[in-house]
Amino acid sequence: MSDNKTTINELKSIVESFVDERDWKQFHSPKNLAMSLSVEVAELMELFQWLSLDQAREAMKAGETRENAIAKIADILIYTLAFCNRNNIDITDAVKKKMEKNIQKYPADKFKGHF
Repeated sequence: MSDNKTTINELKSIVESFVDERDWKQFHSPKNLAMSLSVEVAELMELFQWLSLDQAREAMKAGETRENAIAKIADILIYTLAFCNRNNIDITDAVKKKMEKNIQKYPADKFKGHF
């Protein structure tokens, strides 16, 4: 599987199958999934907590920190997909709508190169 060949729906199905096989839907309330997602994001942040910007960039080139970050990103995406599965959220639609709002809020001619 690779990003250029795998659909979001395929990833959602993989997560859904995993959850179904373990009978975990009973635990997947919006609260529990949101909290789990937050924990995983915090664990990703922890990898870079005391690093300078240059050290963080260097750590993402190769090695243990990079491997741990990749695993955390997978956990974050898995919980995101599970949250969307449980709450009937179409990710593509959600992203498109949010980006339309972002385009209005942050016009390129005013925000290019700065926040």
